[in-house]
Amino acid sequence: MAHKVINRFKDNDEGGTIYSVGESYPKGNSKPTKKRIEELSKVHSEYNVAFIEEVKVQQKE
Repeated sequence: MAHKVINRFKDNDEGGTIYSVGESYPKGNSKPTKKRIEELSKVHSEYNVAFIEEVKVQQKE
């Protein structure tokens, strides 16, 4: 499952890695938990935005 960044953020769970809009999440060999992906995909209560979204891969017919 691929994700892309939709709002810039600093991921403190990855030692402060900065993610900019349009980048893939996660970077490098990082393997975030399902819980972390869910946290970043939902609208954050303090910032009022989500930070990542799932990228839908289209199958060739």
